[in-house]
Amino acid sequence: MKPLYIIAPLLLAGFFSIAQNKSGIVGPGKQVDPYHYQSVKSVTFSKACVASAHPLASQVGVAVMRRGGNAFDAMIATQLTLAVVHPAAGNLGGGGFLTARKSDGKLITIDYREMASAKATRDMYLDKNGNPQMALSQDGHLSSGVPGTVGGVFATHKFAKLPFAELIQPAIDLAEKGYVISARQAKEFNELKGEFLKFNTRPTAFVKNTPWKEGDTLYQPELAATLTRIRDNGAKGFYEGETAKLIVEEMQRGNGILSYDDLKNYVAKARTPITFKYRGYDVVSFPPPSSGGILIAQMLKMVEKYPMNQYGFESVRSTQLMIEAERRAYADRAEHMGDPDFWKVPQKTLMSDAYLATRMKDYDSAHASKSADIKAGTAHESEETTHISIIDGDGNMAAVTTTLNNSYGSKTVVGGAGFLLNDEMDDFSVKPGVPNMYGALGGDANAIAPGKRMLSSMVPTLVLKNNKPFMVVGTPGGTTIPTSVYQSIVDVVDFGMSAQDAVNKPKFHHQWLPDEVMIEKGFSPEVKAALEAMGYKTRNRGGIGRTELIKILPNGQREAAADIRGDDSLAGY
Repeated sequence: MKPLYIIAPLLLAGFFSIAQNKSGIVGPGKQVDPYHYQSVKSVTFSKACVASAHPLASQVGVAVMRRGGNAFDAMIATQLTLAVVHPAAGNLGGGGFLTARKSDGKLITIDYREMASAKATRDMYLDKNGNPQMALSQDGHLSSGVPGTVGGVFATHKFAKLPFAELIQPAIDLAEKGYVISARQAKEFNELKGEFLKFNTRPTAFVKNTPWKEGDTLYQPELAATLTRIRDNGAKGFYEGETAKLIVEEMQRGNGILSYDDLKNYVAKARTPITFKYRGYDVVSFPPPSSGGILIAQMLKMVEKYPMNQYGFESVRSTQLMIEAERRAYADRAEHMGDPDFWKVPQKTLMSDAYLATRMKDYDSAHASKSADIKAGTAHESEETTHISIIDGDGNMAAVTTTLNNSYGSKTVVGGAGFLLNDEMDDFSVKPGVPNMYGALGGDANAIAPGKRMLSSMVPTLVLKNNKPFMVVGTPGGTTIPTSVYQSIVDVVDFGMSAQDAVNKPKFHHQWLPDEVMIEKGFSPEVKAALEAMGYKTRNRGGIGRTELIKILPNGQREAAADIRGDDSLAGY
């Protein structure tokens, strides 16, 4: 059997000078050198900027803008490159959301969230006694929804300027000719070897006999072939033909349920963005089937009447207030939010000032509320994800968050096609009152149904000041996504922070249930002690999210920050 991986030390890149590089972008001495790169965390650019989860992806995005592309060209090229160089979350087999604003003011929101198969049933993860089998919704073939990413990039392309073939070529080159992996990726591949062997029916590029190490080169020829089919045949090169055949055959080998019709019938949808004001700024975010836009609207509006700038960053007063807003918003999420094509989400009410005033009536600045006493209001009417923030020289703004749900999704690679499938079915409510992998609860609003899109936390967000671009922000992190974006906006708007500080200062998170405040390393021990004295249960945890934030300064410069919690990186000019 032909091996799916080859190892090469960092310096053995000479074949690039021999091999024809069709894109003119990828190769030693070119704009994107897959053998020599480093993360750039904080830079100010004069014209255009890309912030993403991997240096090579950000560099590709900037390279296509230098060749005449706009923010949408950069978004497509960056996203496709992440499918190659950031397999933990970058993907062809997942889905995502795009929030964008053209330089003429037109707002764009594209929903390419995964969907449940036509064969899916509400109780498909319950045993004969009604007990949830969470392993089936979180790993392996049965955990996958119909992928939406490829549909999403083609829906985005109508706003781009360059031919699609030019935008996908860097990803093809990186998959075919390889790139050197970081220490972080080597560690992940080694740790997940057992799961890759367990959940795959064919050899994968991520498994080899000896341990991976930093500087090894990852080659993905099967993924390159899949990308080439997409280049040559458009979306049909994924949802029909050879790639669809490989997906369905993989499903059949592993007892999954995705079918040819599921793939052929997938459609990315235009949605109406959520827009609201916060302290005079205009916030543009994503609507259901994301919970995130409503959540950040609720949380920001609940704290708006308080003098946050006087309270100060992560003081006892500001932190306690923000926690209580988080608690109430997440209680509403569990009860009221789902796919709007299947469930009437009372969006207008949930975001109304009158409703939110009632939600905060029992707020006590001296004591912790109890989540057992905080229910959803009466309203009539994932942790490995990846985010890209982009602004171009003309002022086009684009924010996209995509996901496989858990890190490396279902851990299942489509045999012969080289890409990982999502485990997004776990984002449905498998059974009312049973938490998913992120501890989120749900009920009828987010129950499984054929063709339904599972509720998401992803929230790619834009902020305008005086109707001009001010901020592009988003993050991965499962249910911590909305609280991280919420805190980033407060950090910049209320506390006047730089992009770098807003991204990298310690974060905290409360999601109603479990009734605890999660805090990052570096969080003030004095504030933690004060919160505990008020009745809060706190829990230390690892990094929260990997935020990408671009802030436009008064002189028009683009101040950008890529999160120090990962390999995230900036590029621009």
